[in-house]
Amino acid sequence: MRIDCQSHVFPKEYIDVLAQNPVPPNIHRDAGSYLITYGGIQSFRLFPEVYSVQQKLSAMEESKIDISLISTNIPGPCMLVSELSVAGAKAINNFIAELTQKHPDRLVGLASIPWNLPEEAIREMTRAKVELGFCGAMLYSHINGRPVDDPDFEPIYAHAATLDMPIVLHPTVPTWGEKIMEYSMIPMMGFQVDTSFALLRLILSGILERNPSLRVVIPHAGGVLPYMMGRIDHQTEVLGRARDNITQPVSMYMKNIYLDTVSPSRQALEYACEFSGPNRLLFGSDHPWVFPKIFVDIINKMKISDLDKEKIYYQNAKSLFGIG
Repeated sequence: MRIDCQSHVFPKEYIDVLAQNPVPPNIHRDAGSYLITYGGIQSFRLFPEVYSVQQKLSAMEESKIDISLISTNIPGPCMLVSELSVAGAKAINNFIAELTQKHPDRLVGLASIPWNLPEEAIREMTRAKVELGFCGAMLYSHINGRPVDDPDFEPIYAHAATLDMPIVLHPTVPTWGEKIMEYSMIPMMGFQVDTSFALLRLILSGILERNPSLRVVIPHAGGVLPYMMGRIDHQTEVLGRARDNITQPVSMYMKNIYLDTVSPSRQALEYACEFSGPNRLLFGSDHPWVFPKIFVDIINKMKISDLDKEKIYYQNAKSLFGIG
């Protein structure tokens, strides 16, 4: 069995909401595709047919994926002006709910919520869990410029823990993107660094300590954190820096964090598996941006036991998201 924990859709209904956003990010129709722009810093071209459910199911069949956890990637609705955030989140979640109802054995939903409006975010998270049957909620590496550890957001984390709703981190264009906009360095490297900072904020701010049952997934094999953990622990434990809100080394909090496999390198995934342990690594593809078969081939070649491969492919996801 295989469960893909990072797979994306982009609803036409959400495009209609995004088109109304008066400030970046913006979306423009262009020769049968859509161009999403971030104020001249970054742009992405979106082809609707690539995001179709038919393409999704076909890619799943090719790679023998039984279930995909589907979400939007970027921009999330929390990046829109407040007047559009709730409508954007509902448009995404209603669309995903329709897909999961049509394909209940193949697709499961991850909720988009308007993090910029905490009360509405809590309300939509509850609706997604209780009414729509979603198994987790998306969090971006910043909330329209505000850091993920802003005190206004802590009630959302507490509510997610109460609902047993895992939080799945996903990158967005960094607030410092203009510094690395050349050479495609934002999607190449900036995304992974920004999600690493976001998770580090959740740890160093004490949010994870104050909400110990909150479960978090960081994508792309943990970003840069697994490779920098020795230095981070040295900074906090030996030099005594940034210790005000935590009682344990950062590496101890990381033991409760899940990583996904969206880093197309056997060497990277074998290290991620060693770092997190085989019980905390989730199969993910980032489809349609990446073909799932790339990761299937890598995982099959990893120097780990067949039992550990089963944990990565589906057992960890079943346990974390309550699937099946």
